[in-house]
Amino acid sequence: MQKQFNSPSAPIGVFDSGVGGISVLKHIRALMPQESLIYVADSKHAPYGNQTHEFIQARSFHLAEFLLNQGVKALVVACNTATAAAISSLRERYPNLLIIGMEPALKPAVVATKTGVVGVLATSGTLKSAQFAALLEHYAQGVEVVTQACIGLVECVEKGELTSPSTKALLQQYVQPLLSAKADTIVLGCTHYPFVRTLIEELVGKHVVLIDTGAAVAKHLKHRLQENQLLCNAEEAGDISFWSNNEVTDTEKVISALWGDQVSVARLI
Repeated sequence: MQKQFNSPSAPIGVFDSGVGGISVLKHIRALMPQESLIYVADSKHAPYGNQTHEFIQARSFHLAEFLLNQGVKALVVACNTATAAAISSLRERYPNLLIIGMEPALKPAVVATKTGVVGVLATSGTLKSAQFAALLEHYAQGVEVVTQACIGLVECVEKGELTSPSTKALLQQYVQPLLSAKADTIVLGCTHYPFVRTLIEELVGKHVVLIDTGAAVAKHLKHRLQENQLLCNAEEAGDISFWSNNEVTDTEKVISALWGDQVSVARLI
């Protein structure tokens, strides 16, 4: 049985299929520096976009159990694909736990577009999900949405190859159809993609707006913590711990580079 911690001083648990959710973790840290954070990278099984619905659900349950046993007061599913596949089941299994998910920022993109064409870069798992279909149904009326599955891009970020020629070539291949369709707004529909934002900006130009959901998720999390009287009021900065099951030897180097500071990474079984 998992522990139930409802103390404001308890940590917030964040997990992703790999290191991409660190982009969300950074927004949470910036907005709520007093909160203690536990980040879990399920890199051994990344990307989730290539996995089955059932497999993603099973991994999400496993990681949630791990984080609950660390005493977390809230859970952030910092992965669009895992949110689509598992968040409803997670909320059913843990009805008393505050659980925050991700979804591609289609609504603000539709508001921002001037050409009436919105591009979406995401994993195939996200684009095929019922959740994404529902987003299109609700928010994409009157605009054209051009989607692009970015096979191989998550793996580039997992290896820390953020500016390599091969990563740039891959991105060029994926953004070109969106530019050809005259998209002036592009949604970064995977938490890994903000880490290659600079490359994307070079390829698409300044006239194209890039949108991701990390900041919005952090704000929503803070609001929900306040609602539930779980916001930490400590004056000092909270602790941060990182866990990964990546079998590559330079995991600590990659995570430290993405986080922007040297960190130690514990081994996730």
